[in-house]
Amino acid sequence: MGTKFTQEEIKKRIEEENVKFIRLQFTDMLGTIKNVEIPLSQLDKALNNEMAFDGSSIEGFVRIEESDMILYPDLDTFLVFPWTSEKGKVARFICDIYNPDGTPFEGCPRYNLKRNLKKMEELGFTAFNLGTEPEFFLFKLDEKGEPSLELNDKGGYFDLAPTDLGENCRRDIVLELEEMGFEVEASHHEVAPGQHEIDFKYADAVKHADDIQTFKLVVKTIARQHGLHATFMPKPLFGVNGSGMHCNMSLFKGKENTFLDESGELQLSQTAYQFIAGIIKHALSFTAVTNPTVNSFKRLVPGYEAPCYVAWSGSNRSPLIRVPSSRGLSTRIEVRSVDPAANPYMAMSVLLAAGLDGIENKLEAPTAVDRNIYVMDKEEREANGVQDLPATLADALEYLKTDPVIVNALGEHLFEHFIEAKEIEWDMFRSQVHPWEREQYIQQY
Repeated sequence: MGTKFTQEEIKKRIEEENVKFIRLQFTDMLGTIKNVEIPLSQLDKALNNEMAFDGSSIEGFVRIEESDMILYPDLDTFLVFPWTSEKGKVARFICDIYNPDGTPFEGCPRYNLKRNLKKMEELGFTAFNLGTEPEFFLFKLDEKGEPSLELNDKGGYFDLAPTDLGENCRRDIVLELEEMGFEVEASHHEVAPGQHEIDFKYADAVKHADDIQTFKLVVKTIARQHGLHATFMPKPLFGVNGSGMHCNMSLFKGKENTFLDESGELQLSQTAYQFIAGIIKHALSFTAVTNPTVNSFKRLVPGYEAPCYVAWSGSNRSPLIRVPSSRGLSTRIEVRSVDPAANPYMAMSVLLAAGLDGIENKLEAPTAVDRNIYVMDKEEREANGVQDLPATLADALEYLKTDPVIVNALGEHLFEHFIEAKEIEWDMFRSQVHPWEREQYIQQY
């Protein structure tokens, strides 16, 4: 991944690999991968940034009277899907969205991340490096090919077959990813039955967000070939761990990791502490973006290893922020609240903006909390300055509205459309009658 391609090299590879169709992919505001598929005859038009589509049909884009949008393919994202037919393979580009007048579309999440990275560069940094750990569940498909709630294994953390029956599927996912150029660092069964994690190498922010979207597509495609449905829903089952997407982050200046100070406490630099302070300051406000569904907040509860408290530690896994033990170029901070339902471009935008606010305003990180926060009562948490993360999507949206740093990180277009869509989602959930209510009340009252 990340190879620099010229148009001539792309055309040569298309011919060598018998590619017949091109997918022009992009991501909507809700994090869903969209694509316009074109035959090879339209390749030059696409490469010349002349491929238009109807933006009014995409969530969070534009009204019908201003619907024309233009796809600008990023040549460096070209790849051939290895699982497609030998009779004619399919290749893809990831695209940025532009207006017909040639200006970037402010509602494009990928462009918005690039906009936030410019602010980072203005502060003297050259790279925002990311490594994420997206978790997912595998459920069996029913006789109609629809997802069931039947798990395909009873495995646990790092279990081996025969308990981990998802191992073959997970291995095939890894093989496909490697064939596509991913550097997979680890793959294993997670804590909950049916839950899995595959870790791939860190990269700069835009490339890694692209990789997350490609990863999700590969996982879902290969799972279906195994008669399984892969879901990145944060909490599909009650009573077991949910799925997170821990975000490991560092800021570089050239080849220097600015989070490292070998003479500092924990070998962390002042920059790292200020970044941590920014994350803590804005945690309540960015949660609506990093945990963007009604279901996300069923994961952020005590007892299942997901953080629900705003604090940091150099060793403790219960707070929002952990500092992994690796040092040198691998010095980083890990934000543990993010879940894989998040739009990666928007999630990375708000995390970066929060951290940069800490650096720009020289914020001071609070004292680390090295105790298990889960066993503290509310008074102890308050005495240690530990806030609770929002309990619902509605609460998170209200925090988001009040924070100009996070609102600006999204930009006016994404912010307004995101709030509108998520308030509708919350209202639909709030007004629905759920099975739990009938179980509790229908006989009692």
